[in-house]
Amino acid sequence: MTITDTEASAGSISVQATLGDLRRTFARGTTKPLAWRVRQLRALRRMLVERGPELENALAADLAKNPTEAQLAELALAVGEIDHTLRHLRRWLRPTRVAVPLSLAPATAKVIREPLGVVLVIGPWNYPIQLVLVPLAGALAAGNAVIVKPSELAPASSALLAELIPQYLDPSAVRVVEGGVDETTALLRERFDHIFYTGNGQVGRIVARAAAEHLTPVTLELGGKSPVFVDDDADLTAAARRIVYAKLVNAGQTCVAPDYLLTTEKTAAALLPHLGSAITEFYGSQPQESADFGRIINDRHFDRLSALIHNRKPALGGQVDATTRYIAPTVIDGVAADDPLMTEEIFGPILPIVHVSGVSDAIDFITERDKPLALYVFSGRKSVERRFLRETSSGAVGLNIPAAHLLVPRLPFGGVGPSGTGRYHGKYTIDTFSHSKAVLSKPTRPDTLRLIYPPFTELRDRIVRTVVSRTGRSRR
Repeated sequence: MTITDTEASAGSISVQATLGDLRRTFARGTTKPLAWRVRQLRALRRMLVERGPELENALAADLAKNPTEAQLAELALAVGEIDHTLRHLRRWLRPTRVAVPLSLAPATAKVIREPLGVVLVIGPWNYPIQLVLVPLAGALAAGNAVIVKPSELAPASSALLAELIPQYLDPSAVRVVEGGVDETTALLRERFDHIFYTGNGQVGRIVARAAAEHLTPVTLELGGKSPVFVDDDADLTAAARRIVYAKLVNAGQTCVAPDYLLTTEKTAAALLPHLGSAITEFYGSQPQESADFGRIINDRHFDRLSALIHNRKPALGGQVDATTRYIAPTVIDGVAADDPLMTEEIFGPILPIVHVSGVSDAIDFITERDKPLALYVFSGRKSVERRFLRETSSGAVGLNIPAAHLLVPRLPFGGVGPSGTGRYHGKYTIDTFSHSKAVLSKPTRPDTLRLIYPPFTELRDRIVRTVVSRTGRSRR
């Protein structure tokens, strides 16, 4: 079942009714059996495979995303996450035995996972399929009922998800709410058991404030300015290819794309021809004519990005076309630390290069700013890699490879500080959408607790001090 814009515009009544339906489904225990969870995951996987061409078309309509790129960065990644979860879910859900202190023996203790209840997944526009379906899969695997809110800025993808999800998943436990700010606001007024939001920090703060009204836990997958450092001894040909690929996939509209590049002035001059060669290798001499290079999502974002490079002299690129929302792969060398390009996440195919004196200067530059979602280092020296790992903080680190950590389901994905809170992928998604319940069991016979009940005699004092607190002191 789907709530449309028209229904939602009547107020929060439809949202409240939908939430009530899902709470009743959860209360009946529908979502808790392992068999139900597995069926939903397999159905979601089947949807991705069977309706792949339609999903590719929607992504092309929203972002001019090449079908191969759509498979690689959206559909295949989601399928891989589902397959990994199906392989390991039974083991992840088993109770975990833990040791009990001698003072409580005989007793047993364990941790069991239980679903949270009804959760809200708010998706972004830049990867409108993958970044909705991966959290959705995790929420279902953990045994929750789910409301999905796709981004209205990717209308073709949103409409298709609203059409397909009820066909493949249990409509009593999964609902899609389409719409814009009004519909999202109506959702955020309600009490959920968890909210999972992917998007920018400005809206993330709104989500966090709304969730706080109900003491609802949140996962905020945000972004920020993810730096890439290129050391003087780096393999510049390989570094250029990998940086260009990670920066320009989805026309730069990727939360873990390298946002800016730090290197010495000498290495920047040597690197620029390699960056230019990589752009030509991937997208030809006229990227605007390449079927492999995407477009900016809407006019507002296009205008923002165009303004950032207006009246500049780029080292590479710089061309724009408002009619098709095209911005060329662009590199601007020698950008100052206080330049407008350095004050906000770029989220487009523009790469500023900031000159630093060396490793220490680069580390200082990074640590003086908000903790990024990801940090990338190209260096031939292990000592340099260790310094970045030890002296900086970020959601993830890629050593000689940017952005690819998303493809490893056993690695947690998430930010730190302003780049986000919480983590997911693989088992971490189950952790996010579950409550770890502590269970202690102790037989009533023999009642060993009698040894510490009042009145506190000298014998009991010695038992407490030597067995429980182990201070070893006798009462005087």
